[in-house]
Amino acid sequence: METLQHSIEIPPGLAGRRLDQALAELFPDYSRSRIKAWILAGRVALEGETAAPRTRVAAGQRVDLRPVLDAQVMDHPEAMDLSILYQDDDVLVIDKPAGLVVHPGAGHRGGTLINGLLHHDPGLAALPRSGLIHRLDKDTSGLLLVARTVAAHTRLVRDLEERRIMREYRAVCVGRLTAGGSVRAPIGRHPTHRTRMAVTDRGRPAVTHYRVLARFAAHSLLAVRLETGRTHQIRVHLAHIRHPLVGDPDYGGRLVVPAGARPELADALRAFHRQALHASRLAFPHPVKRHQVELTAPFPADLLGLLRALDESGQPVSHFEQLQWPEAGPRWN
Repeated sequence: METLQHSIEIPPGLAGRRLDQALAELFPDYSRSRIKAWILAGRVALEGETAAPRTRVAAGQRVDLRPVLDAQVMDHPEAMDLSILYQDDDVLVIDKPAGLVVHPGAGHRGGTLINGLLHHDPGLAALPRSGLIHRLDKDTSGLLLVARTVAAHTRLVRDLEERRIMREYRAVCVGRLTAGGSVRAPIGRHPTHRTRMAVTDRGRPAVTHYRVLARFAAHSLLAVRLETGRTHQIRVHLAHIRHPLVGDPDYGGRLVVPAGARPELADALRAFHRQALHASRLAFPHPVKRHQVELTAPFPADLLGLLRALDESGQPVSHFEQLQWPEAGPRWN
């Protein structure tokens, strides 16, 4: 059994909500039933005082949560061929393929990244989400950071909250963007489609920065950096500015093949059935030694194939992997 401690401020978008509901939104690692049990056990303080699960919260109030973590016996280890790009006693960095579900859940009790991680390191069972520090959707490929100890988890979660961890993505979106920019729009649950997210006034603050790396006839290749980490954030924000990701099944809308597109491009667009999003770069201070760790993940074959079909310049497709965030521009944070 392990214990952690989290402190957080109630954002304006959750003002007026019940304490247990607000904490379920703020700490998606934990189920609402577990949060309620911790509130009833006195492991949650609202402005320094214990409170009932039904207590209504106000913006700016401070919440301290001291969860008790038991081994996650509901998740079972499974042998899996994991692509591990970095590993020591404190952390792991995984290059996740598209199509791999991260967390066990309804319809996916096995064959997930968590099952593979527990086989690789059984000690992860004592950590929330088996040590995962951030998330990737099933059909997003790329780098995931995993803590291997409670101390490393605590430090990395704090670093993420304090924006010391840089996550950079490559994305192919619909339309020709003329310049980079930032999207600052709150994200919350879609009012009618509960499995989706949406830009909404009742959502949590969300900031996404993007830079144009290459333009094609009717699409753009972007470098994207996250300042916050909301569910589906890049997908929702790019759809919000009317440049959704190619292949996005939830936010991309109807497939549109550009007029006059070559048959190879038309076929590639029709065959690309996942969001064109890849977590390509990760930089973080080591949770114990505090030196900077920087890693990159190569483009997966399907994304390279899409870029090959989009590009008419004739240059090697590997050229796109070498394009970098323009460091002369605004810092990511």
